[in-house]
Amino acid sequence: MTNPNPKPNPNPIESGHAPVHGIDLYYEIHGRRDGVPLVLLHGGGSTIDVTFGRILPFFASERRVIAVEEQGHGRTTDRDAPFTFEASADDVAGLLSHLHLDRADVFGFSNGASVALQVAIRHPQIVRKLVFASSMTKREGAHPQLWEYMKHADFSNMPQPLKDAFLRVNPDPQKLRTMHDKDADRMRTFQDVPDDLVRAIGVPTLIVLGDQDIVKPEHGIELTRVIAGARLLILPGGHGDYLGEAVMTQRDTRYPELTARLIGEFLDAPAP
Repeated sequence: MTNPNPKPNPNPIESGHAPVHGIDLYYEIHGRRDGVPLVLLHGGGSTIDVTFGRILPFFASERRVIAVEEQGHGRTTDRDAPFTFEASADDVAGLLSHLHLDRADVFGFSNGASVALQVAIRHPQIVRKLVFASSMTKREGAHPQLWEYMKHADFSNMPQPLKDAFLRVNPDPQKLRTMHDKDADRMRTFQDVPDDLVRAIGVPTLIVLGDQDIVKPEHGIELTRVIAGARLLILPGGHGDYLGEAVMTQRDTRYPELTARLIGEFLDAPAP
């Protein structure tokens, strides 16, 4: 069970850049040096700290945590290619190979969940358990307001906290703008993941949503019927509130502690 009162753990025990598929992928390792690692994949336009800064210490108090910044995000370099969930999934697999790790639990939030899903689809041998948080496999799985917003997404209306977080770790305004534009293009061209691919996921899966999320609760229920044995966890709040995500959550909250304990129970439970 996750320690309910972990000591703050702001500094990783290891960090670096892994050369994978033409980019230098930034990663941090927190917590223990042994045990099955938990890979954390942040949301679109974000950094490790934006998505996981508040919840990471709770995870790291009990397990080894590997947090990653995706292609073109934060401290990870870019390649001359669009952002795709598939390419980022291959980058995650490349990182685990670089670190000489055979298997990991993979937890993705929002766009990071779409990456995590592709890790499970494209590299099933390296995934022990999957946490698919606040994302969808079909366009119709999200509320229409998301797609309406994406039609008008522009660098000028990118949330300022995301801009500030990027520039704190990578003070290059042009790279920030490139990251935004590539992220926006990826979402505008979001393609449904065929049910056959989703159905083929053979690892224990936990689907996590907020009850006021961008993803419809009905879609979470649908995924439990497509992925054999998948469980559904719906928590109060909007997109990322249950993590204490920095853009959504501007107040002190104990939700990250609660969420970490519930997800920890799922990760620690024997596989069926």
